[in-house]
Amino acid sequence: MAMAATSLSNLPSALFHGNLQRNEFGSVGMRRQPTKDLKSNLRAPVVRCQSTEVDGPKTKRNLLDNASNLLTNLLNGGNLGSMPIADGAVSDLFGRPLFFALYDWFLEHGSVYKLAFGPKAFVVVSDPIVARYILRENALGYDKGVLADILEPIMGKGLIPADLDTWKQRRRVIAPGFHALYLEAMTKVFTDCSERSILKLEKLLGEGELQEDKTIELDMEAEFSSLALDIIGLGVFNYDFGSVTKESPVIKAVYGTLFEAEHRSTFYIPYWKVPLARWIVPRQRKFHSDLKVINDCLDGLIRNARETREEADVEKLQQRDYLNLKDASLLRFLVDMRGVDVDDRQLRDDLMTMLIAGHETTAAVLTWAVFLLAQNPSKMKKAQAEIDLVLGKGRPTFELLKGLKYIRLIVAETLRLFPQPPLLIRRALKLDTLPGGYNGDKNGYAIPAGTDIFISVYNLHRSPYFWENPQEFEPERFQVKKASEGIEGWDGFDPSRSPGALYPNEIVSDFSFLPFGGGPRKCVGDQFALMESTIALAMLLQKFDVELRGSPESVELVTGATIHTKGGLWCKLKRRSQVN
Repeated sequence: MAMAATSLSNLPSALFHGNLQRNEFGSVGMRRQPTKDLKSNLRAPVVRCQSTEVDGPKTKRNLLDNASNLLTNLLNGGNLGSMPIADGAVSDLFGRPLFFALYDWFLEHGSVYKLAFGPKAFVVVSDPIVARYILRENALGYDKGVLADILEPIMGKGLIPADLDTWKQRRRVIAPGFHALYLEAMTKVFTDCSERSILKLEKLLGEGELQEDKTIELDMEAEFSSLALDIIGLGVFNYDFGSVTKESPVIKAVYGTLFEAEHRSTFYIPYWKVPLARWIVPRQRKFHSDLKVINDCLDGLIRNARETREEADVEKLQQRDYLNLKDASLLRFLVDMRGVDVDDRQLRDDLMTMLIAGHETTAAVLTWAVFLLAQNPSKMKKAQAEIDLVLGKGRPTFELLKGLKYIRLIVAETLRLFPQPPLLIRRALKLDTLPGGYNGDKNGYAIPAGTDIFISVYNLHRSPYFWENPQEFEPERFQVKKASEGIEGWDGFDPSRSPGALYPNEIVSDFSFLPFGGGPRKCVGDQFALMESTIALAMLLQKFDVELRGSPESVELVTGATIHTKGGLWCKLKRRSQVN
């Protein structure tokens, strides 16, 4: 349940929405890797993605760039300070996702730079030292800014868009709900829902010896989306969407709301704020209709939970026999918590936030894990060998999940290469000074109150300064200790720094790996999401061999709140010929 969904408003839509023929991901990463010379020279040639080059006469692009630069200098020239400025390639943004251009400029301008377009300027951070400062060391000096503006109509005062005061109150209530016994019980939910998906695929393949070599083609992104929705429904508010096998008005409304959330994160002008827009614009009429269907459903679930409330202290709630509870949902925990008489509207906002954030991101992680494994058959076989050894023909359990070490590393490596979301957004609440970061200004960078900041998780995860072979799919990398190599202020990567952790995190990487953010506003459902992804992936590979239907280049990428495909991840599935 990745509670870090992002949104990028108030920039031209070309900055955040585009499609990309994936030939720059021939194996995994960019078409051309940064050389080691970059470690001593941030002004090295910029890495470009071949398929994202802008078509059209160069003169037209120069005119556009010059006009943008002139406006920027007039409106921001006296307020940019000593920070490097990426102000000369607005045309590079057209036709590809924003985070690719941010990566190019990161290699050209450094760990902290200003991205300026006319009246608006943003600080882009691609450095773990600076990210650690913003997310942990001075976390309360920043709020969600633009992100909150976009998501408030959908998630209200849920954890993601909430103001700091509301966030402090709700975090103290919600975080204890993701305790060890709850997560252990959720293993059964993950397994049951995944088994429904597996049975659906087996039915499509048919039965009998004649069907052993049969292959089916289907969109695995759509299958994972249905699976993730069912898991969130049962695990968070004890509601079975059943979306793997059926369609209902609630399911249609959920997807409609998800599409609208993404639309708002990728559209330049917030026209939905215009008076009467919700009644005049057909898209907005449908959105509010969908929202009402979901809210009515959630209100009913909250009402039922309150009618059967069994109030108890947090400690007692965490000691319940969750494996045998008829309702082990997070909603049950929140309603039963003594001394927390939150109103139904806030509970609904909390549930809506978890529904939106926890569904989209998990589906994306599973999609890209299969995309990567399909291009690396030897790693898929290695994963299947581990599954056969640990699970055999049985179902995963919480204890057996601990033995799926390589599968867990695959999930982590997928999140490194395809972070969900690729950007985190913050806004400075008061005047502050950011650290300079690696090869930055030793005196740091002063930023005024109200400055919008993009923490580029994508850049952090593919940085040539903090990762070896950053563009390659190497799950094994998380087992290897990496020294800081003289980078002042960064402690390197050390798996032993977080003993007992099932998955790599921001602690072992000293903020160079941020799949769920970091600091006090880190995702509260990170372990839920990671375990869910691990079990779903293991159960798929336990039964099936998977290939891409076409070439990797045929898979188009689009971004909004998450990185996902444009037309689905179409794969060929067949039963594994040998399963121990």
